[in-house]
Amino acid sequence: MAQCILCNDTSDLIPEVLGLCLNCIRTDPDKAWAIAEKVHSKTRVPFGLPGTPPDDPDGIPCNICVNQCRIGERSSGYCGLRQNVNGRLTGNNSLTGKLSWYHDPLPTNCVADRVCPGGAEAGFPRYSHSKGPEFGYQNLAVFFHACTFDCLYCQNWHFKQQRPDDRDIGINELVNDITSRTSCICYFGGDPAPQARFALKASEKAAQHTPDRILRICWETNGSAAPELLDRMVDQSLASGGCIKFDLKAWDDTLHKVLTGVTNTQTLKNFRRAGRNIRQRPDPPLLIAATLLVPGFIDEQEVSNIARFIASVDRSIPYNLLGFHPEFQMSDLPMTSKKEADRCLEAAKNAGLTRVRIGNKHLLE
Repeated sequence: MAQCILCNDTSDLIPEVLGLCLNCIRTDPDKAWAIAEKVHSKTRVPFGLPGTPPDDPDGIPCNICVNQCRIGERSSGYCGLRQNVNGRLTGNNSLTGKLSWYHDPLPTNCVADRVCPGGAEAGFPRYSHSKGPEFGYQNLAVFFHACTFDCLYCQNWHFKQQRPDDRDIGINELVNDITSRTSCICYFGGDPAPQARFALKASEKAAQHTPDRILRICWETNGSAAPELLDRMVDQSLASGGCIKFDLKAWDDTLHKVLTGVTNTQTLKNFRRAGRNIRQRPDPPLLIAATLLVPGFIDEQEVSNIARFIASVDRSIPYNLLGFHPEFQMSDLPMTSKKEADRCLEAAKNAGLTRVRIGNKHLLE
């Protein structure tokens, strides 16, 4: 049980690393963010990552994501991937990347499984091999070893141990691992944003190598990519029958920064931007949203606000509420309770959404 630095309340819903309660984050946002910013900086040091997005006036601008880093000589960007080496920005290559992948049999545990061609009655016959789950086929799950956010509860934080001096993977090495049973590619991580150019190029090459066959392109992202890159991601998914899955982590911007280190401004703008295209292909749905129900932080108020925002784009957008597993810097928090998940589910429905569900129910207490 930890104590809030600002109000001195104690609770098992206050992570020791942060020392802030939800009420103080909402009522005293400036002080809360000042504390949280130092926490993010401190916890990034062991991984060799800059504490804040660099803003060197003499640095090289990197415009690939929301952080808009200006990277000084012999320094790296917030994601840790891009570096300024002798006045040249490295790690910004469409032909090589820091990534790993595996073949995941369909149907899989993807948040889009209930509405996508790989796991449900969607998109058949244009985008799916069967009218129902694609048994016998595979998803090529591509995990990128870099991220534009710094979530204190990151569920896949081990990628941070992969450093930029790890072996570069050539684009052909990835594309050549597509088999006759691969019916979709999903880019996730980390996040695809820092290496979006590599992913976009890989998708183009994959389409060239597999003409006249089903190969859906999907993305699971925090939505922080530059708008022009997002547009290309949308185009690839729209044409192939794939989807874009946005992690909408919090509605309140200060709370979002406290939890992730980064503003949610561009994520929300990008979500609405992607939403302009969903009527072009209602089945299968192009845009999907998910929120991790972090105990003590992401409550029904947050979910209600997020759901209202989603509904303002389109009420039919599928929304997944996900149970929390204690990880990384917030390993001392409990798992999401069933009661809290049910309250959040009801809040999302009351906000006007028509396709809401609780995912990974096995994690609920």
